[in-house]
Amino acid sequence: MNETSTPVIVMGAGIGGLTLALSLHQAGIRCRIYEAVPELKPLGVGINLLPHAARELDELGLLPALDAVAVRTQEAVFFNAHGQLVFREAAGTAAGYDWPQYSIHRGDLHTVLLDAVRDRLGADSVVCGHRCAGVEQDDTGVTARFVAPDGARLPSVRAALAVGCDGIHSVLRKQLYPKEGAPRYSGVNMWRGTAKHKPFLTGASMVRAGWLDQGKMVIYPIRNDVDAEGNQLINWVAEIHAPQPALQDWSRPGRLEDFMPAFENWHFDWLDVPALIRSSDAILEYPMVDQDPLPRWTHGRLTLLGDAAHPMVPRGSNGAGQAIIDARYLAGALHRLGVGPEALEDYDRARVQATTRVVLTNRSNPPDAILREVFQRSGGKRFERLEDVVSTAELQAISDHYKRVAGYEPAALKARPSYL
Repeated sequence: MNETSTPVIVMGAGIGGLTLALSLHQAGIRCRIYEAVPELKPLGVGINLLPHAARELDELGLLPALDAVAVRTQEAVFFNAHGQLVFREAAGTAAGYDWPQYSIHRGDLHTVLLDAVRDRLGADSVVCGHRCAGVEQDDTGVTARFVAPDGARLPSVRAALAVGCDGIHSVLRKQLYPKEGAPRYSGVNMWRGTAKHKPFLTGASMVRAGWLDQGKMVIYPIRNDVDAEGNQLINWVAEIHAPQPALQDWSRPGRLEDFMPAFENWHFDWLDVPALIRSSDAILEYPMVDQDPLPRWTHGRLTLLGDAAHPMVPRGSNGAGQAIIDARYLAGALHRLGVGPEALEDYDRARVQATTRVVLTNRSNPPDAILREVFQRSGGKRFERLEDVVSTAELQAISDHYKRVAGYEPAALKARPSYL
C-alpha cells in the first residue's frame, strides 16, 4: 500500500473532478485526481454554463480564460417546427445577472479547467491510467485500489476521504448501490454535431425549436471567428421520441437517415437547419438517460459528485452546472468543518435534496416545456396569433420555475453567500 498525506482523492478528471480540485486548492486542502483513461483529450460537443455555474468559475478566477474560447449567450429563444417565434428572453448579463451564461465546447471547458489544475496544483496533480477498482474505509481513512488500462493491479492509495467524480458508470456508485439497475431511458434519442456557419439571429442566441413528438432541436454557437470568413462553430442537438434507446456510447456515430426526415423541411428565414446538419464533420448518437435519485451519496468517508451522483437528462442546460456547484459546496463544507465525515454529511444534506429536484424537473418541466405547451395546444400546426394559443405569461412562468428549482433565479443567486 502506498501511504500518502493527501487528504482527499478524487476519482475522475471530468468537469466536476477538476472543479473540485481547484476549489480544494483554493481552500488550502491538498488533493490528487486519479483518472481511468491513459491520456486526457478534449472530447464532446457543446454545453451551456448558466449564471449559477459561471459565478462559481468566476470565484476561481476563470472567466478570462472562458471568454477567450466561449460565446457569451445573449438570449434564449424558442420556435415551433414551422420556424414561428414562440418565446424569447434575455440570458446571462443581458438579463441583468452579475455573471454571464456561456455556450462552450465541452472540450474547451475541460481544457480551461485542466490547464488551471496543472498550473495551480502541479503537473502531477492528475494521475492518468488509474481506473478505480474499489475503495475500502476504516475509522481513520480510505484505501483506494486501482488497475491500469491493461488490467494490471497498481499500488493502492491511502487518504482521509474519497470522492467519486467518475460519471454515469461510476465504480463508486456501483460499490455503494450494487443492486441499482441500468440508466433509465427517457424515451428520447438524440443526435449531436457541430458545423461551421455564419452567425444567425444575434450571433449569441440559444435556440430550442419543435417538439419531441415531431422532432426537436437545440442550436447555439460555441466558438466565435473559427475561420477567416467570421464563421462560428455551431452546436446542434436533434431529439426525437423513440421506443428503443440507442447504445450508451458517447462516441457512437449517428446516421442521417435515422433522424433527418423529421427536419428536412426546416428551412427558416433565420437558419437553414438541414444544410447546417449536412455540413457537420461528424454526427454522434446517444439515448437521453438518467437515474432515479439516490437517497444519499455519502457513506462514511466516501461520497459522490456530478454525474456519478445525479445523472440527469440534458433538457435544462444544467448537468455540468450542477456538478460545478457540487464541487464548490463540498470544498466549502470541508473548509468549514474539516476534512472528515461531518463535512461529507453536510454536503449530502444540502446537495442531494437540491439535485433531486433538478433531476425530476428535467424529466417533466424543464425550460423546453415551453415548446410542449405550444405543440399540444396548437396540435403542432402553424398559428395565426400566439396569444390565441398560449399567453406569454404562462411561458414565462415555466422559465421562471426552472430558474428557481435549478438555483439561478436572479435575485436569489445574487443574494446567496459564497460557498467558499
